[in-house]
Amino acid sequence: MLKLIESYLKAGVFEACKGWEATTEGTPQGGVVSPLLANIYLDGLDWLIAGAGLQMVRYADDFVILSRTEQEAQRALALISEWMQGAELKLHPQKTKIVDATQRGGFEFLGYHFERGQKWPRKKSEVKVREKLRARTRRTNGQSLQSIIAGINPILRGWYNYFRYSKRNALQAMDSWIRGRLRSILRKRAKRKGKAKGINDHTRWRNRFFDEAGLFNLTTAREQGR
Repeated sequence: MLKLIESYLKAGVFEACKGWEATTEGTPQGGVVSPLLANIYLDGLDWLIAGAGLQMVRYADDFVILSRTEQEAQRALALISEWMQGAELKLHPQKTKIVDATQRGGFEFLGYHFERGQKWPRKKSEVKVREKLRARTRRTNGQSLQSIIAGINPILRGWYNYFRYSKRNALQAMDSWIRGRLRSILRKRAKRKGKAKGINDHTRWRNRFFDEAGLFNLTTAREQGR
């Protein structure tokens, strides 16, 4: 078993345009064994934090310590830093910080942005899903509207299942954006130039039109889920 783990650690990483790169330390980024090894290796940290009366939320090697005061947060940081040195690990210099989540700015964790008691998808998460959807909703797409919707619904449904706990207007914004993409396709097929905009396009293809066409609606799914 140890030989198998060692082979995982020394497997290296292959990236497009870069080729293969050897792993000199740590676990290969994105490796399938990385989360498992992180959970095993950081088990001692879990017990340390629990014994200190602190609360931690951890997923593999990403974690957040919840504190009520800055002094408590400073104590937690000092405790973790000391443990990391003994475990021959390093805290990420840019990602490790103390944040007052009740103020503007907040912090990001596991794809979400947390701020002032609310949470929504971080910008990078939105950009990533919009790139996927944009590729399937170009105005030159020759498929039927039903086929296009059938192709993007799994993406929307999967994104919703993870970000369903976001504040309502974050989901509404995504619904509005994807409907705008579809309206632009219909506008081009109606021999009209440019992107869909204005009251005329919204009146011609109302939100209900896309609901009846089977488009997955994130806002409606959230309301039904609640």
